[in-house]
Amino acid sequence: MVSASGGAIGWGRAASSIVVCLVVGVAVVSGCTTRRPDVELTEVAATPSPTAAPSPSPTVAPPRSFTLIGSGDVLLHSGLWAQAAADAAAAGQPGMDFRPLFAAVRPVVAGADLAICHLETPVATPDGPFSSYPTFNVPPQVVSALADLGYDSCSTASNHSLDKGEPGVVRTLAALDAAGIQHAGTARHPGERASVTLLRGPHGVRVAHLSYTYSFNGLPLPRRKPWLANPLVVSTILTDARSARIVGADVVVVSLHFGTEYQHAPNSYQITVAKALLASPDVDLILGHHAHVVQPLEKIGDKWVAYGMGNQVSFQNQSGDTRDGIMPRFTFTEDTDGRFVVTRVEVVPLHMWLSGSPVRLYDVAAALSSPGTPSGIRSACAASLQRTRSVLGMRGAYEDGLILVGG
Repeated sequence: MVSASGGAIGWGRAASSIVVCLVVGVAVVSGCTTRRPDVELTEVAATPSPTAAPSPSPTVAPPRSFTLIGSGDVLLHSGLWAQAAADAAAAGQPGMDFRPLFAAVRPVVAGADLAICHLETPVATPDGPFSSYPTFNVPPQVVSALADLGYDSCSTASNHSLDKGEPGVVRTLAALDAAGIQHAGTARHPGERASVTLLRGPHGVRVAHLSYTYSFNGLPLPRRKPWLANPLVVSTILTDARSARIVGADVVVVSLHFGTEYQHAPNSYQITVAKALLASPDVDLILGHHAHVVQPLEKIGDKWVAYGMGNQVSFQNQSGDTRDGIMPRFTFTEDTDGRFVVTRVEVVPLHMWLSGSPVRLYDVAAALSSPGTPSGIRSACAASLQRTRSVLGMRGAYEDGLILVGG
């Protein structure tokens, strides 16, 4: 995990020692605390040992392992920044504070070794002007809240990447840099586009993060600045993944903005792309977003794709489905060949409470297990869990070992 200030947090393992004691009759010496009182140490030392002490077994280090968590669209609408302003005012602070909105999932994000979010929209200057759908320009204060949660990287390639042109791209990446969050999917110059976003995990593990989108809502990439945002082209992704391996990535995670909005089942394009990418030895995991509803996970070979993680936060209120989200948590373990494979998949279900004040994001399992959860929120979370449970298994994920937290 990387701290909000961008510094690396190191991991270590305490060294262990072995004390070998020489045993003669009932006397124990050589560094141990008990000996027979009527036997002098010199006498014991002079007595030959009847058998040689066995050599200690060599210590075999356990395989390296780490956890990585992903999440869906951070999609700000005016209702969310109105809530952030109200939360700041309630604390006697000026401006906006998005931390209370996300507070319930902070333990989940901070508890993972690495965490990846999806910042769908460009950010404005701190004082605005702000705008919501269809052309977004959102408060940059949300970025500091994402850093406070513990996110290491955010994908920024989406159908809204170009909503505010090059200035929007520049502002967004500058805000992420200032918060100490790495990013992938958009770039300020060709060199940034060509570089690989490498996240440092525990035990020296290096994870590459790549990001691409199916569309820019009809806005063209500038002819002379095609590096501003990454379109979803399978051949390009495979080339980028190979480059990531060359510079030392142990694991390559690809964030994809794709799918049919408000449709739970992945479309044929999503399935085709996922199979093509996961067939490559250079791609290990796909994190999908854009549909604004939860889509299933699927194991393809020995790799996984989360087709759509729903919204993490939004003010979309068309139906209960758009208030649901998930945070899949993957445990990667190194095999005997030095390759990292997913050995455990857990999904944390989420729900956006929009039916009363204050607006909040809820960890569904935590809300249902807490006796202090208000009845209306409890009912909404229970219904959300039921919806999410039915969607996640659409493509055999439960049979392949997926665990739904609280489900």
